[in-house]
Amino acid sequence: SQGKFNATSYDVMAIVIISLQTFAGMWINAFMTSVLCIAWLKKKSFNSNEKILLFLGCCRFCFLGITWAYCFLSTIYPRCLYVHPVPQILSAIQSFLNFSNLWVSACLCIFYCLKIANFRNTFFIYLKGKIDRIVSWLLLGSGLFSLVISILVYNSIDEAHSDNFNSTGQGNFWKLNIKMDEHLFPLFFLSGVGFAIAFMAVIFSALLLLFSLWRHKSKMQTNSGKNLSMDAHVKAMKSILSFSFIYSVNFACLILTMIYATKKANPVVFLSLVLQCAFPSVHSLILIFSNQKLKKTLRRTLSCGKCKGCMR
Repeated sequence: SQGKFNATSYDVMAIVIISLQTFAGMWINAFMTSVLCIAWLKKKSFNSNEKILLFLGCCRFCFLGITWAYCFLSTIYPRCLYVHPVPQILSAIQSFLNFSNLWVSACLCIFYCLKIANFRNTFFIYLKGKIDRIVSWLLLGSGLFSLVISILVYNSIDEAHSDNFNSTGQGNFWKLNIKMDEHLFPLFFLSGVGFAIAFMAVIFSALLLLFSLWRHKSKMQTNSGKNLSMDAHVKAMKSILSFSFIYSVNFACLILTMIYATKKANPVVFLSLVLQCAFPSVHSLILIFSNQKLKKTLRRTLSCGKCKGCMR
């Protein structure tokens, strides 16, 4: 049928870039998830950090997969997105995984702040003692909030598509974008609030942690000069700063995506999508290299792959 495969060279290039980026990110997160699962089977126990990393790895793997599928279908075979309820289901699943990714990332930053930072505040000390229970509640709350958002996304997309079909069926093409904006604006507003809360939690936790590490580093430098412990603190501060930076970039991309959501073939949307797909990969790499167990396993895996390549 006409319009079945209507991809331009620009579309093909975009799909190639997104595909390479997506499959690299899926491999990274699959590696992190498999290592954690194997460790869990051996130990028969999971600490709070491993719970967050496992949940995060699973969410990111699925998020990258569903994002790639949505981009591929919308570019190569867009007509299938008009078949009910394909766009509703894909959008709802993508929203659930995206919000889970963002909120669990924020939970990880809060966990590191409570675990590493040292403050004499009574409330902070109380939270530090209840950290394992807090992590469980944070993960549960993140999952429930993401589920609520995904349900709202499904209903909003369903209503928007129904009204747009009725409008275009009557020849009122000029009402198309107006009706989309009417249905999606409340959802965008709620999503923006959710993104902003997670972003503020990350920035606030990162600032507290950086202040605590900097103060401790200054004390060690004054008392005993440079040592291995101080180097570890400097590396921790660099990791926190890098995560805060890429999380801020991802937050800005999410806002831009919502602003230009109803405008097709926009370079800003494509650039935002590329950066959003890069966030799960880059942050997971930072987590792998900051975790000794994951780092050693990755090096062994890569070295084994090189040895097999040389033998062939």
